[in-house]
Amino acid sequence: MKPLDILKEYWGYDSFRGIQSDIIESVLNGHDTLGLMPTGGGKSICFQVPALMRDGVCIVVTPLISLMKDQVQQLKNRGIKAEAVYSGMMREDIVRVLDNAVLGGYKLLYVSPERLSTEIFLAKLARMRQVSMIVVDEAHCISQWGYDFRPSYLQIAKMRNFLPNGDVPVLALTATATPKVVDDIQERLGFKEKNVFSMSFERKNLIYVVRETEDRAGEILHILQGVPNGSAIVYTRTRQQTVEVARFLEENGITASNYHAGLTDAEKDYRQINWTKNRVRVMVATNAFGMGIDKPDVRLVIHFNMPDSLEAYFQEAGRAGRDGKTSYAVLLYNHQDLKTLNRRVPETYPDLDYVKQTYENVAYFLQVGVGEALGRTFYFPMETFCRRFHQFPVQTNAALQLLNNAGYLEYHEEQEFKSALHFILRKEELYRIYETDEESDLVIQTILRTYPGVFANFVYIEETNLSHLTGLSVERVYQILKDLHHHRIIDFIPHRKTPTVGYAVARVDTELITLPPMVYEDRKADFQQRIDEIAHYATSTDTCRSRMLLQYFGEKSSHDCGQCDVCLAKKKTPISHDEDVKEAIQTITSFLQDGKEHQLTDLKALPVKTSVLDEAIRYMVEEELLVIQGMEVSLNSQ
Repeated sequence: MKPLDILKEYWGYDSFRGIQSDIIESVLNGHDTLGLMPTGGGKSICFQVPALMRDGVCIVVTPLISLMKDQVQQLKNRGIKAEAVYSGMMREDIVRVLDNAVLGGYKLLYVSPERLSTEIFLAKLARMRQVSMIVVDEAHCISQWGYDFRPSYLQIAKMRNFLPNGDVPVLALTATATPKVVDDIQERLGFKEKNVFSMSFERKNLIYVVRETEDRAGEILHILQGVPNGSAIVYTRTRQQTVEVARFLEENGITASNYHAGLTDAEKDYRQINWTKNRVRVMVATNAFGMGIDKPDVRLVIHFNMPDSLEAYFQEAGRAGRDGKTSYAVLLYNHQDLKTLNRRVPETYPDLDYVKQTYENVAYFLQVGVGEALGRTFYFPMETFCRRFHQFPVQTNAALQLLNNAGYLEYHEEQEFKSALHFILRKEELYRIYETDEESDLVIQTILRTYPGVFANFVYIEETNLSHLTGLSVERVYQILKDLHHHRIIDFIPHRKTPTVGYAVARVDTELITLPPMVYEDRKADFQQRIDEIAHYATSTDTCRSRMLLQYFGEKSSHDCGQCDVCLAKKKTPISHDEDVKEAIQTITSFLQDGKEHQLTDLKALPVKTSVLDEAIRYMVEEELLVIQGMEVSLNSQ
């Protein structure tokens, strides 16, 4: 069958889009290939179609567990044999999936990058009779110069050495890569020759807007009211901000939810489903709500804070308008943001003495002597550590990341561990000693039927699975397990996310710690450049936003978009706003002289144009005529 026949049979499409057919042809001819495709460009088709045409199993490396689960289910729904292996699975499930892959039971096997270096995966990989191709999704993660570098991705190139059928083509895919990253991806994946296919990153339906404002929450409300249709994403820097902004929107009549890495998987799934099904309009999230989001009717992506790089901004903004309809990407900032952003450099790259001291303190904390702990991994309660050694969590996390990248430690910021339990009472004692209610008895019986060995050892469980089997809510199952633990019927360890620290090499003398330029100086300089680029993008008022982004990714653009805030400003007849601003200042002053408490949002109701109002507020703050505390605003009485 030809590629188009496969596409028609399994996906129902009559033709490929953009460069899909070129990438497919390149892979089918056995060439290592890099595909640069913007968000929504149809990356998955580029490997799923040739995977069905080549003999053997296609191994897909992707960092997004939720995405791989979703794609595997979609493939199964189409009658295509697919499965996934990822962190957090029980060992017996991993073995089962990999054994089936060895026997040729799948056409596509999705693998998280953390699994690539495990003994069990490498042993099974060496026995796979036929691997058709290796796919690297979010390939910028393998580059030291990528904005989302992940050391675990470096294991991908080594996979070829374990394959029994020799070299197989590698297909790397990404939606964000500068020319420097493009070259680095191909080098690190061992491409035999450079081979890049690229779609234009231009999004003609996406309107880029930058607004300088002191009242971010009020501005978001104003924007959402101005674009009343479709769903929206608001990106914030901190978890607390997701809570506060979502609450503010709800209080002002706009349905909203929040999302961040600190939520349980069940909470994340519940909130994402509600947003996907349009039960809530706005998702307020950190960058944990990231890659793999595929909702076509997102009309607005608003950045509450400036991101660390144009790559991150472009990818997150690109989640708007996936259906091709007019949508908006809005970046909010003020001059304080620029100062905060520049503080990120010393926070992310603390000096060498601080890194060394962190290494020393970790050893004291874990009671590890020089020459010890090779290959050992420890739970690492970050808060307890920082309190004991009087360190700040942000810099400590950065120091551990540097030690990880330099090869001294293996640090995982939030390693996920499933819930686990085992029965304390023997089976014959269980009902003789403890009388259970009907629901508790149902949970106990379900555990005994579902999880063998619970009397001998701890076993991993999933509350969501027990909920499905019993018909009880997840919350009720959790409460019953806690009650059984309290009554000493079971030992129950709830689902948790805990940092871990492992020793990649035996502990060395602290004075011998060095950080190679590729880990520290070079990456620090690159990070500073990224910050300078996003700051320049935000503050520039003379270059088309779309053109700036395209040029950053190495694409020559010969025309302005004609619709971003810069382009629209150029179309207007230059008029001095001095008098308008003066009038706005007088209006604000008169309004705030009534002695009542006022919110920043109250100012939005004043009969003043938003742009002029923002300029007036900014001037009054800079001249210390106005005091803003949280959401409250007042005249400076001093």
